[in-house]
Amino acid sequence: MLFQGIFFLQAINVFAIEDNASPIETVQPSVPGAAVVGRGILSYAFWDVYEATLFAPAGVWDSNKPFALSIEYFRAIKGKDIADRSVQEIRQQGFTNEVTLAAWNSQMKTIFPDVKKGTVLTAVYIPNKQTTFYKGADIIGVIKGDDFGKSFFGIWLAEKTSEPQLRRALLDLK
Repeated sequence: MLFQGIFFLQAINVFAIEDNASPIETVQPSVPGAAVVGRGILSYAFWDVYEATLFAPAGVWDSNKPFALSIEYFRAIKGKDIADRSVQEIRQQGFTNEVTLAAWNSQMKTIFPDVKKGTVLTAVYIPNKQTTFYKGADIIGVIKGDDFGKSFFGIWLAEKTSEPQLRRALLDLK
């Protein structure tokens, strides 16, 4: 009986490790030499919503090289709401092709899961190719095309972002 109990606890521990792979481990295969560029917390009023971390080769961000953005959520949010908000933010960046925005919204709604406190979603951008989305260490979807990648990551990294303080923290701008 003791042996079964120890085995059960070890099995739980293995699954916990797999479920909680660190974002750096997740992005390393696509972003060789990935290191943290910067991180910041998005807050609204009195609530912290999430912590975002930007990874790039050797910790130096270049929009023309692979990079990743990892978000750890501090509260529950529906995946469809994340997709809708992403489209709003892309539109505010100046992207006006409503047909393309609708297609992206549809794709994101199929990819983005409902999140809760502790959920980590990571997006990896490969220039001129695609954006791959992960929940923990598991791939949950891919959106092909450079326009999407630039627009999506522009939510956080473009000069026209709605959250300039978060942008400065992610890009480690003093």
